[in-house]
Amino acid sequence: MKKLDALDKKLIRYLSEDGRMPVKELVSKLEITSPTLHARMKNLLQSGVLKIAGLVDIFKIKKLFMAFVAIRVVDDSKIEETLNDLSLMEEVHSVFAVTGRYDIFAEIIFSKDMEALYTFMSSKLPMQGNIDYSESFVVMKTKSKWTLLPAGVDL
Repeated sequence: MKKLDALDKKLIRYLSEDGRMPVKELVSKLEITSPTLHARMKNLLQSGVLKIAGLVDIFKIKKLFMAFVAIRVVDDSKIEETLNDLSLMEEVHSVFAVTGRYDIFAEIIFSKDMEALYTFMSSKLPMQGNIDYSESFVVMKTKSKWTLLPAGVDL
């Protein structure tokens, strides 16, 4: 885990607000030189702390849907493996180990229609193997939900 200093934190904040902020503007705001900026960005990218990507508002694109799937596992000792397996599924945007009556929440994005969610819940998810019970929650509306588009989701 990389320890972030004040400059790294400021750089990340500016890029979080606008990932396309010009170098000249970043250098001015951070009061550093261009080579220093490039070195900092390179280190943050290589360490995996920062990823610069295009985000979409899925609620402004027709035929894209988001849902959360709450999952109880059969074997608690396999939660890490289950998280990894779920994260590799093309519809899964992110997975979380959580506290409470469920063990895992998965944020999924799917396209086309509700049939895609049905297929995921009835066919793909049970094939994972360590699922005792699952429940889906379709997101009907959100505010400011910018997200990466999973690789397997078509526009």
